[in-house]
Amino acid sequence: MSEDAEDSAVLVDVYHVGGEFPTMIDLYLVPSVDHEITVASAVAVELGAAVLLPDDSLNPTRYVLSEPDGTWRTVHVDEIETDEGTERRHLRPCTGADPACAVGPERNAA
Repeated sequence: MSEDAEDSAVLVDVYHVGGEFPTMIDLYLVPSVDHEITVASAVAVELGAAVLLPDDSLNPTRYVLSEPDGTWRTVHVDEIETDEGTERRHLRPCTGADPACAVGPERNAA
């Protein structure tokens, strides 16, 4: 992101839920910043923790996983609604063979 404060405005909401990804962060960036996956990869590297973010498909179980080494890949997770929020569990790669891959139409192939 740019060092210019006007170009790097950000709003962050943090809350805790259970599951394999127990900390949820809603991050709102101004439109002129880098692509979301680039930002998520940078955050994952900085925190030394995996970051899960929605992908560009219409498939509700498909996400992009940014890993602490800076790599990213498309994955599926099961979502469970709880009183504390949505828990995401059972992380698995998106291979096209997973029945979750057929849940909804996709704009971008994995």
